This record gives sequence, structure tokens and C-alpha cells, in this order.
Amino acid sequence: MTFSQSIITCFQKYFTFSGRASRSEYWWFFLFTVLGGFVAGLLEGFINAAAGTPGGPTLLSGAFNLATFIPGLAAGWRRMHDSGRSGLYLLYPMIAIIGLSVFIGMFGGADMLEGSDPSALFEGVFGLVVIVSLIVVVLSPFIVLFWLTRPSQPGSNIYGPNPHEVSP
Repeated sequence: MTFSQSIITCFQKYFTFSGRASRSEYWWFFLFTVLGGFVAGLLEGFINAAAGTPGGPTLLSGAFNLATFIPGLAAGWRRMHDSGRSGLYLLYPMIAIIGLSVFIGMFGGADMLEGSDPSALFEGVFGLVVIVSLIVVVLSPFIVLFWLTRPSQPGSNIYGPNPHEVSP
């Protein structure tokens, strides 16, 4: 799949979270979102500088990010399906961060952070759980990145036919 085909496909499947997406479809669309965000940011910088309001409104990049968020999420979801995993695995880093935050909040960690000795957060059994959770939070984006780079499962899987084996 080419760069332009990937962009067209991802926008055509704007809210499609079922099926499979090839590596090229996902990574070309990812590159598009990175480059598009960079260009939108540059244009905003020039516009705001010309208007004499550096650091002014970020409507252009905000609109671009808003327009590409759902298709990017859907493409990643389908990409996980292509490697034989549930699309929910894409949200693993966010789930780990929320879980750690809830754990710290429920067991008084917020008080430890606000107190005079934040190192108390890392003491005892509570501290051990926090340290292990922090390791999971730090490693989880790399695990998801690894899954996103895996080759397609050959043949059909529970999410549909292999995109490389289906004629366009």
C-alpha cells in the first residue's frame, strides 16, 4: 500500500474498528499524521508571528489532530487485529497509567506526594507496588510499539482475512 492509498483507506474507514490493517497502511497513515501535525504547527507559528501573537491560538493543528485522531485510533485497532491481538491492547499504556493513578489515589499516595517527604511513596509494600507499576507504565508503550510492528498473521484470523491476501 502506498502513502496516498493509506491515507485514503484510513479516511474511508474513519470509524471502522473491525477488520485488519496491514503494516504499511498503519505506518504510512502514522507518518501522515506526524508530518501533517508538523506542517500545521509551522503554519500556525508563521500566522501567529505575522499577527504579532506568538504562542497564540492553535486552531489549525487542533483541527488537524481532531480530524486524524479517530482514523488513527481505528487504524491502530485494525493493525492489532492483523497481528492477532484484540484492539484493546492498543490502549494498554493508558490503562496502566489509569490503574497506577487509581492505586496511588485509593491508598493515600496523593497525601504522600503533597507532604514534606514524597519519598515515602516508595517505602514498604506500597512502594514496591508503585515501583513495579511504574516499570509497567514505562515499558507498556514499547510493548505496544513492538506489537504494531509485527508481521501480519498468515491467512484469516478471527478478525477477518489477511489484507495482503485479499485483492483490492
